[in-house]
Amino acid sequence: MMKKSLIKIYVFTLFVSIVSVSCEDFLEDAILDQVSEESIYSTVNGLEVGVNGLYNQYRSYNAPAGEAGGGGIRAQMFFMAADDLGQFRTYTTPYQTESHTPAGFPGYKWVEGYQLIDRCNAIIQNSENIAVEGADLIRMNRIVAQARLMRAELYIDLIRMYDNILLDTTATTAENANDPITYEVADPVAVFEVIDGDLDFAIEHLGYNEDYGRYNRSVARHLKGKSSMWQAQYLPSIGITSINVTAKYQEAADQFDKIITESGRTLVPINQVFGENLNHNEMLFAIVRDQDRGSTGAGDNLAGGAGTWLGAVFTNRLYEHGSGLFIHSAENGGEALGWAYPNNYLQELYGTLVIPNPARPWGRQIITNDLRYTAYFYPETYVSNNPNSPRFGEVIPVTDFENDIRRYHFSSKKFFDAEKGDRTNDSWKDYPMYRLAETFLLGAEAHSNLGETAIALEYMNKVRRRAYGLEYNTPAPSVDFTTWTLDTYLEESARELNLERNRWFLLKRLGILVERQRLHYRFGANAAQVVTNAFPMADFMVRLPIPQNQIDLMKTFPQNPGY
Repeated sequence: MMKKSLIKIYVFTLFVSIVSVSCEDFLEDAILDQVSEESIYSTVNGLEVGVNGLYNQYRSYNAPAGEAGGGGIRAQMFFMAADDLGQFRTYTTPYQTESHTPAGFPGYKWVEGYQLIDRCNAIIQNSENIAVEGADLIRMNRIVAQARLMRAELYIDLIRMYDNILLDTTATTAENANDPITYEVADPVAVFEVIDGDLDFAIEHLGYNEDYGRYNRSVARHLKGKSSMWQAQYLPSIGITSINVTAKYQEAADQFDKIITESGRTLVPINQVFGENLNHNEMLFAIVRDQDRGSTGAGDNLAGGAGTWLGAVFTNRLYEHGSGLFIHSAENGGEALGWAYPNNYLQELYGTLVIPNPARPWGRQIITNDLRYTAYFYPETYVSNNPNSPRFGEVIPVTDFENDIRRYHFSSKKFFDAEKGDRTNDSWKDYPMYRLAETFLLGAEAHSNLGETAIALEYMNKVRRRAYGLEYNTPAPSVDFTTWTLDTYLEESARELNLERNRWFLLKRLGILVERQRLHYRFGANAAQVVTNAFPMADFMVRLPIPQNQIDLMKTFPQNPGY
């Protein structure tokens, strides 16, 4: 195992940069809010402060504030929309050969990921030197379980993104920071052994009902299921044939089943899924923000974090219409960026497409009873809200919108924040990471791979029934699927989980990422300029480029093929 991670900052001793500003938000009043550097890794209280710091950095890794340094928002956008369901307009062209390079592609995930792993390692490693028993041991194991679950999640992320990664389970210290190292590509089987060991520990020591914004047993099982699916499909694809594929599918199915039957989680009505309050029974885990304890700057170190722009990324700028029909308003998303959008292919999955005026083909309407179409996306028509417009208060039909994708396009409302200011891109709304609907769909896939089609259909149909406003545990012949196919599964998964940072990985795991990207991904600034098969994804791009500055520092670690 290597002794340090090449991330420019070599020593992360004692979490000094994050501990001093992060503990108040998570600790009970009875716990000390001032912990000396000497006790961070020598007491249970200190370890808990360290874990609080992990959650702050984790928030920056998965839902970066503003235009986070190092390309944080670009990296997040890539995994949300650079698949078969997305359309980029500007800011980044993910597969353009000039930018999809070791020097040009955001290295944010690699750098931030290994920083976080090093900090997880410090908590895990130092906990072994703390002698406690009874209630204190139970508490310490719960703290360590969070660090181990986070490390497992990060390694799942890294191996899915880069394939060829480092495996590091030793914390950086002042004593080993300058030790000579030969950097080598980790054995993927060994990586998954660490992942599964960490997840098993978390499953054992975390409960289903941990505090909101904290990891829990459902998250650990959800990720254990994902890990098993990746081992069953990804490892054989890279020539590792020692895997018992059926056993891995069974493990995945068992983990998803236990969440469904043991956790007490339920699907909530469709209008609550992405409502203002994400602390509901479907959400397995959400990243927490709090403006009162945060910062309006770009930094994410304070307990409440800083405003994220992710909600503004996928929202059009109605207020820029030259006709003056609209002004900034919270109900339309306020200030927006409109850098990327759900594409036409995704829109048409919800129902029947109608184009009222063929001369203005960007004016698209969908006829559907699927409630997700109105809950997960902004409306097709808007009401003019400019008091100075002669059409103030009038419903504006799709045929009246301008042919400018920045000003009008099918837009996502999943990250809508009713409390976001009209003139800012910053949002402090919590960010959804894992929810029960994904568990059902992954469980459906796992059972289908075991030949258990009836269970697969039942799980997928639960999600579908909810989408049509029906009781999801009751059969509904009017909407239920009766035949399982890969296309049916992919389409239902797309309708439910689009832009939730899982589609790119799902397609890669299934071995169809390049094919699907070339078929459906789009790029363009207006309807006439939208490019079909925009910047087709090269085969080697299923592995992201390792940041060039990290390759230069490591010297002995190979760049991924094709770059």
